[in-house]
Amino acid sequence: MRIKLKIHKNKNEPHRVSLLVFLVLSLIAFFILSFQPKPGIAIPDEIKEEEPAPQLEPQQERSSPPTKENRETIKRGETISDILDRYDLSPGEIYKLREDVKPVYDLAKVRAGNELKIFTSIEDEVVCIEYALNKENYLCLEKIEGSYTAEIKKIPYVIRTEMIWGVIEDNPINAISKENEGGQLAILLEEIFAWDIDFYADIRQGDSFKIIFEKKYLDDEFVGYRRIIAAEFTNQGELYRAFRYTYPDSDKSDYFDFEGHSLRKKFLKSPISGARITSRFTHSRLHPVRKVWRPHYGVDYAAPVGTPVRVTAEGSVSYAGRDSANGRMVRIRHKNGYETFYLHLRRYGKGIKRGAKVASGQIIGYVGVSGEVTGPHLDYRIKHRGRYINPLAYRFRPVEPLRKEFLESFQSEAEQYLISFDAPQIIVTSVSSSVTP
Repeated sequence: MRIKLKIHKNKNEPHRVSLLVFLVLSLIAFFILSFQPKPGIAIPDEIKEEEPAPQLEPQQERSSPPTKENRETIKRGETISDILDRYDLSPGEIYKLREDVKPVYDLAKVRAGNELKIFTSIEDEVVCIEYALNKENYLCLEKIEGSYTAEIKKIPYVIRTEMIWGVIEDNPINAISKENEGGQLAILLEEIFAWDIDFYADIRQGDSFKIIFEKKYLDDEFVGYRRIIAAEFTNQGELYRAFRYTYPDSDKSDYFDFEGHSLRKKFLKSPISGARITSRFTHSRLHPVRKVWRPHYGVDYAAPVGTPVRVTAEGSVSYAGRDSANGRMVRIRHKNGYETFYLHLRRYGKGIKRGAKVASGQIIGYVGVSGEVTGPHLDYRIKHRGRYINPLAYRFRPVEPLRKEFLESFQSEAEQYLISFDAPQIIVTSVSSSVTP
């Protein structure tokens, strides 16, 4: 099920869910009690602000809008001069235009396949040109008093905030898909709780979720997800909550539980997404190749060859190379006496070599079949002060908590999200009451 939430935007503060949400939900409950229950609810609203968008469709407000918009796709071997020549600009005018805007952007760099939007006046005079530079910015050229000025601008888009909730039957992607949302939203959810939940090994039928998130629209067309504002996940009966908070003095954002503890731990729960555990940490296991009993001090994740492997915490590469039966291996040294090992790789990630610094979640290699193996998988191991520990059972401490001076502000904001999290319970209770004989 889903609802659309109204968000009040203050440029100097993070998003806040309006307390009107509670009133809206109460009205919904009244409606359900009074009439036949519906399968879903919708409270449409939207916010417009300027932010990067994943698909470029440059737009710009103008006090005197051009009367005609022309779209030109740049062909291979074609230059900006070739295109502008079709708009009756003389070679001298084209040269002046290019020189006017060169301090901001060199028009010789326009690429084949990209699009130009050329705006002309009633007299067919070129008054504005827009060119998509990348997925975040576009170049805007405007003619003012005979000269062209250039500016690189962010793409304006519409933000719509929604909430969905559901119960998992097999995996989160399918559950979220049933709410008519894409797999990317499931990935964003996994990234938030990745320090506590392995979204392959730990997920059980009956687990549930609630997500408040932002969607990006351009020209009324959905172009991607912006971010998750707050989320709740129940895994094997244990409740996890996450609230996004942006520090007002630095614009740095992170996710915290209601008490202000960071959701990020020293180590991610798993180095690989969507993999199946085929062998766990044990002091005695029959080796699949040598057929002898010996300890297995790691966790084996079966995955297709080429699946990305991510380092579970920041550190530095102490070894990257072949290691006999372990095949291609990467060893990472971390703070406080921790080391992680990634065995049987096919190849290494970009820049992975001895001495290289790595960030948590960075790709350090790809699943392979090197060394003594019977199939493609990753053998992942952790040592603490020279002793192997069980990656699945060891409890890592969180990183730095929310700064104390912002705890009151954070909790005030989180409480409003909790009101929204109560929406499913209000609706379910109302529906149950309405059908009671």
